[in-house]
Amino acid sequence: MFVRRTERDLAKLSRTTTRRALLMGGAMTTVVGALGQRAWQFGVRDAEQYYLLAEENRISLRLVRPDRGRIHDRSGKIVADNQQAYRIGLMREEVEDVEDVLAKLRRLLGLDDETVLRLRDKIGRASGFAPVTVKDRVSWEELSVVAVNSPVLPGIHLEAVLSRVYPFGPDFAHQVGYVGPVTENELENGEDGDEALLRLPDLEVGKIGIERVHERALRGLPGVRRVEVSASGRTMRELALDPSTPGPDLQITLDHHLQNFMRVRLEGQSAAAIVMDVTNGDLLGCTSAPSFDPNLFVRGISSRDYGALRDNQFRPLSDKTVQGAYPPGSTVKMSNALAALESGAMDPNETVTCNGYVEISGRRFHCWKRGGHGRVDMVRGLRESCDVYFYEIAQRIGIDGIFAMNDRLGLGQKYDLPLSGMAHGNNPSSAWKQERYGQDWLIGDTINASIGQGFTLASPIQLATMVARLASGRAVLPRLVRPFGGPSRDEPVRASLGLSDEALAIVRRGMFEVSNHQRGTAYRSRIADTAKAMAGKTGSSQVFSITAAERAAGVRSQDDLPWNRRDHALFVAFAPFDAPQYAVAVVVEHGGGGSTAAAPIARDIMLFAQHGGLPPEDVYPAEQRARISEYLAVISDQILPPDLSSTVVSRI
Repeated sequence: MFVRRTERDLAKLSRTTTRRALLMGGAMTTVVGALGQRAWQFGVRDAEQYYLLAEENRISLRLVRPDRGRIHDRSGKIVADNQQAYRIGLMREEVEDVEDVLAKLRRLLGLDDETVLRLRDKIGRASGFAPVTVKDRVSWEELSVVAVNSPVLPGIHLEAVLSRVYPFGPDFAHQVGYVGPVTENELENGEDGDEALLRLPDLEVGKIGIERVHERALRGLPGVRRVEVSASGRTMRELALDPSTPGPDLQITLDHHLQNFMRVRLEGQSAAAIVMDVTNGDLLGCTSAPSFDPNLFVRGISSRDYGALRDNQFRPLSDKTVQGAYPPGSTVKMSNALAALESGAMDPNETVTCNGYVEISGRRFHCWKRGGHGRVDMVRGLRESCDVYFYEIAQRIGIDGIFAMNDRLGLGQKYDLPLSGMAHGNNPSSAWKQERYGQDWLIGDTINASIGQGFTLASPIQLATMVARLASGRAVLPRLVRPFGGPSRDEPVRASLGLSDEALAIVRRGMFEVSNHQRGTAYRSRIADTAKAMAGKTGSSQVFSITAAERAAGVRSQDDLPWNRRDHALFVAFAPFDAPQYAVAVVVEHGGGGSTAAAPIARDIMLFAQHGGLPPEDVYPAEQRARISEYLAVISDQILPPDLSSTVVSRI
């Protein structure tokens, strides 16, 4: 049945409908407005932000490896260079059948089973778009063979890269060091921000020596390459390149000609030798023998080559100049003499009677000369290295006096040098023994310390510094890296040691007579040219103690002992005597006697340094010139000419 609505009902319904329409319209307007505002935010206000997010999805930023800074010697010769080399790489994403490509490369390049297995492993672990090095430093012939066959070698790329090379091979191996591939440990311990750079294919980083200590500077700063990539990651094109910043070149104080001679002169020995400029501490020569070729390590040394170096009893991988710590023997007697003079404990003209031994606290301490030296004053005590004389000094100044002067002359100190694993040595004191062993210092310890035995240990760099300080009277410090292009204009003048001129003159006179007096322990190694005369001191340090039974039976000659039981041979010197310029320290491991093994080497090195090359025969004693002439002829064929390498410092 149809019900007719009244006008009142219709009016009420109209008002209700209008209100709902307005509410719905308002709601729709609000929604549309919100959507419009959001669209404005996306399209206008935040457009740049979302554009960048979209760009990151299709633009890849890739680091560009910087060129490593080169290293020059003091005259500008390049001792660590960057050499262009060719490399064969494989991109797995571009290869359908990896095994087929590897089989073809194996035939073309003669790859062995081990290499192929290693390549399979690298390819399996690498990203599909990360290049894997198949072979590095390939020859031009190998490169040509691969290039000719490139149509059947998909994914193979030929690249020209820069790789580290050491032109002088073993001459600077221990000091300059070497670079090598990045290890997992270096990745884990790298500084913040380094990981991406360290993961670049075949990046080379410093492992030892200057290459390691100055790694951050030499490495340079990486560049950035912006490339367009597909959704799957394939490189489409290069968009922009911010070039890398090469590492700065670095200059060291060593002289390549002297360094080469020293290495050749130490051939066949397990030894160390140092030449220092006494005026500023520059290390002019620093050689540890035997050495090794650092080029073997650049791309990863083979197991066979590394095993040969590791198992050599002469320890070629060890830098004996700073890592070796030896009883200094009689080379510390100058320090004890200075301590006695400065304290007033001993007058230089006072004599001590040496009968070959002295008894102290019920124990007999022997002199190296079994029959004794008779009456000995300070200059003669140094000249003939009388142990009994210095036993007397030791009892007067005590261990505190010995320690203080050794410290002043640089023993027992670790210098600020960019070298790996430097030994601290040991300058013992009564407090040190109590702290180390919980024992009191004994008089016998003092006697042993007076002749550089017992607890006393020194490295060749410390001995060279000691001699440089004795020659100059100043607190000279060794230096290996210098401002590029020459010495700094504001080079500091080292402070005086505070030693009296009179005391230094007496000690220097004793050293002069060691090399130039007929009874001097190094007289046979004298320099005949008085203008270049050398003042020195021999030393021999026992490796094994001589028992009472052995001494009673007659001590065997060093030549009769096994090599590793012979004494270490030492010699330190400065020259020219009247105007000191060079300090030399030589240690020959198990060489026997300092006068027979170390002093002749030191003389040859000192003469080479003073002449800037092989010296003439007439600077040697007349009775030795025939033998020296033969020696100079042989060695001249073994050393490199001074102008071997270019001094051009422009970057490759």
